[in-house]
Amino acid sequence: MFAAFAILATPALAQQGGMQGMDHSQMKGMNHNDMATMMAGNPYGQAEMDMHQKMMAAKQGDPSEMWTRKMIEHHRGAITMSRVAVRDAKDAETRQMAQMTITKQEKDIAELQAWIRKHGKRPQ
Repeated sequence: MFAAFAILATPALAQQGGMQGMDHSQMKGMNHNDMATMMAGNPYGQAEMDMHQKMMAAKQGDPSEMWTRKMIEHHRGAITMSRVAVRDAKDAETRQMAQMTITKQEKDIAELQAWIRKHGKRPQ
């Protein structure tokens, strides 16, 4: 059921993510480098694509373990995007919020990985 929802929701989510007007049929068979070229001007594009790919690949375990592994990748993506903001944002407040996000997400990842270890699994 969730997989069906994800497949149906993907075009709508892509449109919300800044890919409006793009011919999604062109995406079939494209690799990440091709997509990154199409998203030129978006400093977060590669991080977004990497995070999405890693979240989709996190399929091991029961629903609890799978959720935990997907959230780790989600938080890692937030860290990567925040590092871009720290490096490139012109606004000092944005850079400060991005740095705070990095600190918080690193703490959250450690907690999620501890949960995985507690349940006898190996974190990625």
